[in-house]
Amino acid sequence: MVNTSWQKSSYCAEASNCVEIASGSTGGVVRLRESADPAVELTTTADRLAALLEAARSGRLADL
Repeated sequence: MVNTSWQKSSYCAEASNCVEIASGSTGGVVRLRESADPAVELTTTADRLAALLEAARSGRLADL
């Protein structure tokens, strides 16, 4: 079993409901989870995550 190193968002205060990310462990897969429910993970690639973040920053997701 691989020991995964998770990092919390820099926007996270001391609260337990934070976005966490782990990458580099398995073939370019980026793993995301909420610290309040760490058993549930989402996986994506770095390119797809970057595209999602860019869309959110630009306001293209405002109508969702």
